[in-house]
Amino acid sequence: MADPSETVSSALARLRDVHARMKTELHHVIVGQDRVIDELLIAVLTRGHCLLVGVPGLAKTLLISSLARTMDLSFNRIQFTPDLMPSDITGNELLQIDPETSERRFQFAKGPIFANVILADEINRTPPKTQAALLESMMERQVTIAGERHPLPEPFFVLATQNPIEQEGTYPLPEAQLDRFMFMVHVPYPTVDEEREILRRTTGGDVREPSVVLTGEELIAMQTAVRAMPASDHVLDYALSITRGTRVRSDEPLEFLRDWVTWGAGPRASQFLVLGAKAHAAIAGRSHVAVEDVRAVAHPVLRHRIVTNFSAAAEGMTSDRIIDRLLDEVDPGALVGSGLPGVQSS
Repeated sequence: MADPSETVSSALARLRDVHARMKTELHHVIVGQDRVIDELLIAVLTRGHCLLVGVPGLAKTLLISSLARTMDLSFNRIQFTPDLMPSDITGNELLQIDPETSERRFQFAKGPIFANVILADEINRTPPKTQAALLESMMERQVTIAGERHPLPEPFFVLATQNPIEQEGTYPLPEAQLDRFMFMVHVPYPTVDEEREILRRTTGGDVREPSVVLTGEELIAMQTAVRAMPASDHVLDYALSITRGTRVRSDEPLEFLRDWVTWGAGPRASQFLVLGAKAHAAIAGRSHVAVEDVRAVAHPVLRHRIVTNFSAAAEGMTSDRIIDRLLDEVDPGALVGSGLPGVQSS
């Protein structure tokens, strides 16, 4: 019988190579966007769901569908529209008639949610009742229809896209649904050189599809290995200091946030900070987690969990700028044992 520690070590050793190969395959289709690809892969390696936010034409959908092609997993794309119903996602019970006995019975017909990788395209274009159809599947990884639970395949990811600029015909995701996403990833405009390369590739005749790099069994082994990585109390306390410092309605907030933040991050933020830090360390080839790994994933974990107020908007304080200030203020050497986040002394 194999030693569990050796199994974890071998999975972590392969993880870095797989990460590099997946990025290479994705760059056959996607130009640039290294940070976006890294954050998307970190979410996948930690069993997390990911929300990509960017203006139209930045290849968000293409990136997710290309990522699915690099893994030997089932893939479904769901185009969210205003007339989409919950049963169009989860499936429904249909009345079936046995041709021999004429017996009538209900049989569950699975919806497109029953796949390993789900592309929820333009998720904010469908009404809240349909958005809510994803809540159970994203958290419990199951669907309940007529009182019967139907487990979803493993591994399972919801990778969603959202357009931040159009308001007509859109329904903003509620905080409870946003909190299900491990990362909110901002997709920026390409640089001049990157956009020139995009033109060269997309207006010519040479189109290369990404190849399969990873099987489902290998991915599950890597996810298990990432979770098994040790994290010291020092790292855990740093993650807690960041998360608890955002809660202006508690007795532990960082003072500078009181004027800008209405609600802070919940416990899932701390969990995802640690899990994301573990994956970030594993990709870097390290078997231990450092404070720098937590800082590296702080923006995608926190930006959709910090609710700013009117004063922040008036002063141009976005959630990303608040996180920048937060990382400057919290002392990595501080402990949470006192019940208060550590703040840099001036």
